Parts: sequence; structure tokens; C-alpha cells
Amino acid sequence: MKTKKIKFKFSWLAAYVFLIILTILMLYPILYVVLGSFKTNQELVMGGARLLPEVFILNNYIEAWELANFARYTLNSIFISSMVMIGILILSSMSGYCFARRDFPLKNFIYGMLIAFMFVNIGSVSLRPLFELSIRFNLHTSLWAVILISIGTAQATNIFLVRGYMNTLPKELDEAAAIDGCSFFGIYYRIILPLLKPVLATIALLSFRGAWNEYILPLVFTINNPDKRPLTVGVISLKNVSDGAAAWNIMFAGSTMSIVPIIILFLLTSRYFMSGMTVGAVKG
Repeated sequence: MKTKKIKFKFSWLAAYVFLIILTILMLYPILYVVLGSFKTNQELVMGGARLLPEVFILNNYIEAWELANFARYTLNSIFISSMVMIGILILSSMSGYCFARRDFPLKNFIYGMLIAFMFVNIGSVSLRPLFELSIRFNLHTSLWAVILISIGTAQATNIFLVRGYMNTLPKELDEAAAIDGCSFFGIYYRIILPLLKPVLATIALLSFRGAWNEYILPLVFTINNPDKRPLTVGVISLKNVSDGAAAWNIMFAGSTMSIVPIIILFLLTSRYFMSGMTVGAVKG
């Protein structure tokens, strides 16, 4: 009995040590960027891996805001991320509802193909054909190309989550609403949609974060139009605002400011985030 207790305590200790090491590895780069935004560029280059700055300098944030078109980049990122989030919420909630509640030909096959493509990531290979397609529709100079591509290529996981969450809701709700005269869409809009808040909050956060952090796609579509750059592309340009050495301190300040909207969104949706992830994924 005593040996079992010792093994149990050792396993818990090992788990805590592992989690602490993992937390440090995940938080260190973020802390390095945030605290580095208060350093001089010379201190960043010569200071190695030391976290705390010798003197906290707030002027880096002023320079980051003034030297780049930071306000415009921020508005572009908010616009892209908001539109992507809204589009994904509408399409994934409707698709998940149909897959969970409606029978139609090849439903299981189509759903199986969607789930299979959750694990396929062709990345930059698809950029050329997508760019060619956007040229044919005259969207290659518009942010809407980035928005539509982001919405269209991010549905499989979200449909999986919505369908899984839908399967936890009793079908008697649909039957009772149908008896009262609700149409299929009316049941979705009046009954089901309000009950999907946890999983939709999860999808909102994931889709907004994904669109906010996207780099390659907006870089390609805004390469000849700097005024339409989002923050991810604009922040990188801050590194080259000074003569000579790269201005890492300015770029770190811009990166720190770009993190703030994601943190705010997480605080607003954290109440539903974990429940939407666990219920939608486990019971689907």
C-alpha cells in the first residue's frame, strides 16, 4: 500500500514537472517579444536570451504606430478577421445542422470526405491556382479574395464541431417546433441556433484567430497594394524601418499590439470555449 502511494505521488510530481516545463517553453517566446518591445534595439541584439530590459522604453510603441501605417493595418486585420468569422459561423452552423438533422443522398460520403480533408494541408501549393482563380473573378486586388478563400478552406473542422454538438441536442425539440408550424430553416434559426452558443463561441475564437494570424495568403494578395496589408504583413515591415540593423524593438512593439485583440476576444468567449471544444468533439 505504501509503495502504491509513493508511485502515485511520483506520477503526479512527474506530471506537474512536465506541465511546468511545457508552460515555460510556450510562454517564453511570448514574454521575450512583449518584454523585448520595451528594450532598445542594441540591447535586443546584444542581450541574448535575457528577458527583463535594463530600462523600459515606451517610445518603441509610438514609433511602431507612426512609422508604419499601423492604424490602417489594424483596420484591415479587423475587417478580414471579422468577415471570415461571420462567414464561417453562418456556413458551419448551417452545414452542421443539415448533416445532423437532414437526410439527403450521399450524406455520409460527403461528410466522410470533409472529415478526411481535416487532415490534409496542401498549404502554399494551392496559392497559385487560388490566385489564378481570383484573377478570373477580378478579386486579386481586393481583400474579399482573402476573406472568401479563408472561409472556403476552413470548414471541415468547424462542421465537425457543430455536428457533434448538434448530436447532443434532443431531436424532440425539432419535432415539437415542427408541430407548431416551424419550417426546417425556422427550427434552425429559432430553436437550434440559440442553443449552439458554446460551440459557436469556440468556432468564433478559432476562426478569428486563424484569420488574424494568417500571413502567406494576405502577403500574396496585397504584395502590390500596401494600403490593404493586414497586421501580420505590416508588422514584418516594421523590421526594416531604420537604416542599417533590423529594428527588432519596433517590430516587437508592433507584434505586442497585434496580440491585444485576440486576448480581448478570448476573454469574451472563454466562458463557452472549453465546453464547445469538449462536447462538440467528444460526443460527435
